[in-house]
Amino acid sequence: MTDAAKPIDVAVFGAGRIGKIHAANLARQPGVRLKYVVDVNSEAAAALAAAHGAKVADIDGAMGDASVGATVICSSTDTHADLIMKSAAQEKHVFCEKPVDLTLERARACADAVERAGVVCMIGFQRRFDPTFSALKARLDAGEIGTPEMLVVTSRDPGAPPVDYIRHSGGIFKDMLIHDFDIFRWILDDEADTLHATGSCLSDPAIAEAGDIDSTAVTIRTKRGRLCQINTARRAAYGYDQRFEVLGSAGMLQAGNVRTTQVTAYSRTQVSSDVPEAFFLERYRAAYALEIAHFFEAVTLGKPVRTTVADGLKALELAEAATRSWREGRAVKLGEAAR
Repeated sequence: MTDAAKPIDVAVFGAGRIGKIHAANLARQPGVRLKYVVDVNSEAAAALAAAHGAKVADIDGAMGDASVGATVICSSTDTHADLIMKSAAQEKHVFCEKPVDLTLERARACADAVERAGVVCMIGFQRRFDPTFSALKARLDAGEIGTPEMLVVTSRDPGAPPVDYIRHSGGIFKDMLIHDFDIFRWILDDEADTLHATGSCLSDPAIAEAGDIDSTAVTIRTKRGRLCQINTARRAAYGYDQRFEVLGSAGMLQAGNVRTTQVTAYSRTQVSSDVPEAFFLERYRAAYALEIAHFFEAVTLGKPVRTTVADGLKALELAEAATRSWREGRAVKLGEAAR
């Protein structure tokens, strides 16, 4: 457990858009100081470091500083596993953006390294910290709709990322749906037994040429017999569409979109409201702040985190199963994809 009176020095890896969000949020935490920013883009690293009174360092410099008590990993996915294992080897607590890695073997190695080191390792599944989603989960757990039986998740981006990014993303199931797989496990508090995934490329032929799809439909049957349906798309012309509903034995709970304002206009011919927020940075601004606060509270007080490296591993197992199901055109039994 970290001494609560001693400030926690932090190194942030990755100075891109999510690195900027996390750096700004951790800088607001009492007893936390951003000491280093590490990025292959030296200009981006220097700009982010200057914004928060930090220094620019390389990986070895930041990892080798014994005063650094925690790392925040926001760099490209192919760096996550190495940085988690380096952090664990140096007994530094870790916050890492999803996914842990693109392979189950490397993700398991990370989980083992974290367990051996006894450090906190939190994976950035920020949707669990969204105020609306959290409120639904609390009411579900309180028994408001009885026993949950079915979950329907809608997750649609306003547009696809660049094709160059898609080529190295691990595919839509690992890059995009991994959040939805985590929502499934969290909301239903259950594990998948079988999974069937299908998909198409409907927005850009270049995505198909890169070996990926942009629209998916996934059906999961849990070990308790509950059902989950997840529909996703890389293109929604009206904004960032993030919502889900849970059907229970005594009712239903819905979590809707966050809009720019909550104003609704009524006229003789129509009722209208604002479209959903533009993208994930706007939609989850509160969730990002809450998850970073939760991480440093866990580090300072020695409490468990809500989204562990084990959760990251479970979500990746589902993404791997979905990829296999889509490619082979059949339902997959969980555990089969991991062999």
